[in-house]
Amino acid sequence: MRGLPRIGVAVVRGRSMEPTYAEGDRLLVAYGVRPAPGRAHVIRLPDGPDGPRPIAVKWLTRREGDGWWAERDNPAEGIDSWLVGAIPEHDVLARVLLRLPRSLRAR
Repeated sequence: MRGLPRIGVAVVRGRSMEPTYAEGDRLLVAYGVRPAPGRAHVIRLPDGPDGPRPIAVKWLTRREGDGWWAERDNPAEGIDSWLVGAIPEHDVLARVLLRLPRSLRAR
């Protein structure tokens, strides 16, 4: 039996998920849950030519072999599976549950 998921907060950096999520948005996320197609997730992108890429928020759109196809909202910004291929399941770190209201943001 799986334990309860760990809950955390992720802060959006960059513009790859605009208009859904904007720079500075705070997202409530659940770690240790199964990936769900059609939902936003926190993922680890593969290293690039200059080294590790930052952790990212992307939509998981479908299973692809042993991984997941991850897409961004803003085609002019960021990296997604169209550039790096499917994301291995172990690099899907958390599922986004909701965006916290701006009134709850740290001041």
